[in-house]
Amino acid sequence: MPANSIDNETVEKLKGLAQQNGLDISGAKVRRSSSRFCLGVEHGDYNGTELFGVATDRFIWMAYKPNGTDRIKLFSGNFPDDGIVEYKLGDVPEPKSAAISETWGRFPYGIDYILRREGYQLKQGIDGVIYGNIPGGGMSRSASLSLNLILSLFDASGIKIEDKMAIVDLAQAVENDYIGSPCGKLDQIMILFGREGMGTYYNPTKRSIDYVQLGAGATDFRIVVLDTGTERPGLEKSTYKIRRGECEELVSILQKAGYDISRLADIKDEAMYEKIMTEFGVDYPDLCDRLKYIFAAQNRFYKMLEAWKAGDVETVGVIFREDGIGLRDDYKISGAELETMCDIVRTVPGVLGERMLGGGDKGASGALVQAESVEAVQQAVETAYPRSCPEFADKYAVHICKVVDGIRVYEGLL
Repeated sequence: MPANSIDNETVEKLKGLAQQNGLDISGAKVRRSSSRFCLGVEHGDYNGTELFGVATDRFIWMAYKPNGTDRIKLFSGNFPDDGIVEYKLGDVPEPKSAAISETWGRFPYGIDYILRREGYQLKQGIDGVIYGNIPGGGMSRSASLSLNLILSLFDASGIKIEDKMAIVDLAQAVENDYIGSPCGKLDQIMILFGREGMGTYYNPTKRSIDYVQLGAGATDFRIVVLDTGTERPGLEKSTYKIRRGECEELVSILQKAGYDISRLADIKDEAMYEKIMTEFGVDYPDLCDRLKYIFAAQNRFYKMLEAWKAGDVETVGVIFREDGIGLRDDYKISGAELETMCDIVRTVPGVLGERMLGGGDKGASGALVQAESVEAVQQAVETAYPRSCPEFADKYAVHICKVVDGIRVYEGLL
């Protein structure tokens, strides 16, 4: 099936969810939002680095239709125990409150709250059903959901936003200010701007997007996502929040010492880096380890980008692996199951590079794999992972992913 199409099984799934829950989606639009795969720099967004990645074909689908009322009624096939999330426009729980901590409804609640705070007036309630197959860690399910909801609610109310980066800012604010998750902008950018067959390059200084074609003659390879079957509790409850705080703490320390920086990415000069490591490495070894990863990953980033442009997938894979070692040893953001997956696939000939993905601790790892080696990778994981992690033997998955458009809208299906 073409990467940007929608299959009949998904359409029927959405219809069934609506019928079972008394929601009217006849004639509804379907918005599809993707997952993402970061090639560099993982954890670089909140540290101010440039970013590069692709949108991948694990999705959230939302079928929605204006209902002529001031009420939002949504049902998620992934969280059926929550029932229908229903609320009146402008009447949602307070940010970061106990009422939202355990329900996926915190995302639509947060969108209502943030849009009103930023001066956007939703005029139309909707009936909607949602279903997705994005793993719950490492491929940005929360960012995909937030973007899908914002775009769908804007569409239902006839609100048009030309500046797509403003959508990114809104989606980030939902997680930062309402939910309490300290995410950066990487996930939202790679999904919203994702384009089939292209890499997305973001320059934070210019807030600009460029699309980068993989160079001619590249080795035929696949993006493989290795879902460990573990559940990540959310960035606000994970090591991600600690690491972000550590990076901000080091920036504050360096600013007080007279360094003219605002993010760790501002430390690009080798002499400045060495001076900082000498001055502060003894008193703040953990914080300097975080800088060690960011400094090295940022330098590798430019080599990776040039290799991508040249079609040198082998070098891209080497750098991807080096980033993974840095995330494991210096940034210390990985987890036991994530590294088990990496250790398994690293032994397979044709695996160009592997590392943990996303926020850290739990979730998924990823690999760049020569096309002819994909089956061997699947077999290696099927053999070794259940032995190493028997508690997740019936929960893990291997996803072979394509590069797709990040956002698509379908009409005439329902």
